[in-house]
Amino acid sequence: MTTVSRALNGYSDVSEKTRRRVEKQARLLGYTPNAQARRLTSGMTETIGFVLGDVSGYYDDPYFAQLLAGMSEVLTRLNYDLVISTRGAGGDPLGGYRRLVDERRVDGIVLDRTRRDDERIAFLLEAGMPFVSFGRSEVSGDHAFLDADCEEAGYIATRRLLGLSHRRIAFLGAPRGYMFNHLRLRGYERALNEAGLEIDPQLVTVTAYEEEGSFHAATGLLRLDHPPTAIVCIDDMAAMGAIVAVRSEGLEVGEDVSIIGYNDIAPAALMDPPLTTVRIDSRAAGRRLAEMLLAVIAGRPASVFQEVWAPTLVVRSSDGPAFASRLYPTGTPPLATAPDQPQPAGGA
Repeated sequence: MTTVSRALNGYSDVSEKTRRRVEKQARLLGYTPNAQARRLTSGMTETIGFVLGDVSGYYDDPYFAQLLAGMSEVLTRLNYDLVISTRGAGGDPLGGYRRLVDERRVDGIVLDRTRRDDERIAFLLEAGMPFVSFGRSEVSGDHAFLDADCEEAGYIATRRLLGLSHRRIAFLGAPRGYMFNHLRLRGYERALNEAGLEIDPQLVTVTAYEEEGSFHAATGLLRLDHPPTAIVCIDDMAAMGAIVAVRSEGLEVGEDVSIIGYNDIAPAALMDPPLTTVRIDSRAAGRRLAEMLLAVIAGRPASVFQEVWAPTLVVRSSDGPAFASRLYPTGTPPLATAPDQPQPAGGA
């Protein structure tokens, strides 16, 4: 029985031939190893942690669901569990992370929505807890991360609109502390600067992670004395709120006001009109985050796992030429020069 137990629990002193023979017989008998015993022997929990933040609307986003689904695909295959924990009482942003670390409930942690000065990253580095972040930060110290090229995302969305002759282009962003918002705003500003346009502070606004917040923010933009003819949105959920706002003002999306989102969630192609957006494959990102974290847990250097994925512009029907807008009936603002843009995706 000792040899069987050691074979099933992965001990290195059991030959590969013996291990395969034992595993084959175990499968034939329908035997499942005792996970608790295996974890006690190895000293591992075989569990990954994820702590919910304080922005509830974000977790209603289909993008987040796909991210978790991708992580679960990898973890399930490798017999790991995923535990989702609460942030903790008192609004302490580190509360949930302290519990997971102090109680040794997980082997590693996945972070998301990183901030420029992210105290979670600093805490986990100091604690020596393996982790991977979905997004970068400005905190010093090597750690594993996967990120989209958010500056490029903001840049290509804005360049798309410049190529359609828009010059009053708004940025409907998230709170400034988030790294992804900082980078996308930088891309937006870079595109406008290259076109010789000044940044109008009135056209840069903040929304919450839910449709109602973006609706109110977009409504404020549309009621300016000189409203935008186009809006770059921080994500597709914000774009949904902006679409409702445009229609509430008696305007048409893609004609009077062009809208571009980010993420390319499943409903984006089904919106009316179908949403032009910047795509990052969230399910693939979830899979890769899990793979990276498990490799770090196994002892690989965290600094090896630092990846930035290129975004893709998906052109549909929610954006159009500035001259079609009724916001400036006596003529649109002066035209900007930009390179040729992609043609709409088939069927849109």
